[in-house]
Amino acid sequence: MHSTMPSNSGFCRDCLKVQPADRKRCAACGSPRLVYHSELFQLTLAHVDCDAFYASVEKRDNPDLIDKPLIIGGGKRGVVSTACYIARIHGVRSAMPMFKALEACPHAVVIPPNMEKYAKVGRQVRAMMEELTPLVQPISIDEAFLELRGTEKLHHAPAALVLARFARRVEAEIGITISVGLSYCKFLAKVASDLQKPRGFSVLGKEEAMAFLAPRPVTTIWGVGKALASTLEQDGIRTVGQLQTMEESDLMRRYGVMGQRLARLARGIDDREVHTSDITKSISAETTFSNDISRPDELIAQLRALSEKVAWRLKKEATAGYTVVLKLKTADFKLRTRNRRLDDPTMLADKIFRTGLQLLEKETDGTKFRLIGIGVSDFADPAIADPPDLVDESATRRAKAEAAMDLLRNKFGKGMVETGFTFQPRPSSSTIKKS
Repeated sequence: MHSTMPSNSGFCRDCLKVQPADRKRCAACGSPRLVYHSELFQLTLAHVDCDAFYASVEKRDNPDLIDKPLIIGGGKRGVVSTACYIARIHGVRSAMPMFKALEACPHAVVIPPNMEKYAKVGRQVRAMMEELTPLVQPISIDEAFLELRGTEKLHHAPAALVLARFARRVEAEIGITISVGLSYCKFLAKVASDLQKPRGFSVLGKEEAMAFLAPRPVTTIWGVGKALASTLEQDGIRTVGQLQTMEESDLMRRYGVMGQRLARLARGIDDREVHTSDITKSISAETTFSNDISRPDELIAQLRALSEKVAWRLKKEATAGYTVVLKLKTADFKLRTRNRRLDDPTMLADKIFRTGLQLLEKETDGTKFRLIGIGVSDFADPAIADPPDLVDESATRRAKAEAAMDLLRNKFGKGMVETGFTFQPRPSSSTIKKS
């Protein structure tokens, strides 16, 4: 905690003056926008989200639009990119078909998106964020996670006050508004930033996490979309509180890797750190053989073992990736790389292996190889990784089996369980790579 901040104090979001507990208005400026929380000056992880970003930029540039409902999107056959809060009152939502949006709000002004302009404004906001901390992790053009731990001496203020000052600066210098969620983990920081939009500043601490989440719908958890929510409802699970009463092992048996995510996030457990975009671009593993190999069965065994190593690292680092990359080096040292982009990001060994296998099958024509590698890149939030496969039920069963194997490996060691692909002597050693 910042040494100059009493534990029961708060501050005014307009003038930034520290306030004694339980005041209704700021003693200095009279503003009602006060922030109080028992952990306010201890928390350092934030999610910052620009409010109705595209629409806000357009209203900034054309004051005649300030009091009008505004939709940013395509023509009658297009969809809504975003809508201002006035249009949202009428039921307009992002990704809504334009004809439905205009049915809901026929008097709305519609403007096609100007991505070049929005990107420029997004870079301005990002530059301001990077003045606060080197740990800025963008997740889209208009939102990012920030970790301010250790910056108190630099700013002569705790993270909460620094963020409030930042929000004022963005509004004054750039002309748009932002909402801030402050917490101890990414999941709850993201949830918090949505609580009081626009111009919000919400705080969620460890002490209240379980009670706060309990009554909320399961869709509060990242990665729980319509399909998974429907599956959970069929199983009688509608609220996060119900998930809190269930064992992680049971949820993993039911829902695979997603079951582990459900169990942990439902309890406010999220160990993911804030990473800048240039820290790690890929995770891979490769093997150089003692003797050159051409037989498909031997290559497949190696590919499976490497896929499991990559998946283990992805799960450990709580990340997932869209692109699977196969690497082969022939006996005469010629390098071949093949890649495939998936519809959804993955952290599953099964998905990595089967994608790599499809790529490998086109290369096994009798050529002798001295090296094989597999990797995953194009990282994405693990919350959206590996949704249940509603078409291929066997893929869902394999995901559940992998989750069960992970439980055993976590408890007894990685060598405790092997698949039929890898249960044989391996002719070489392998290495994990990050780049």
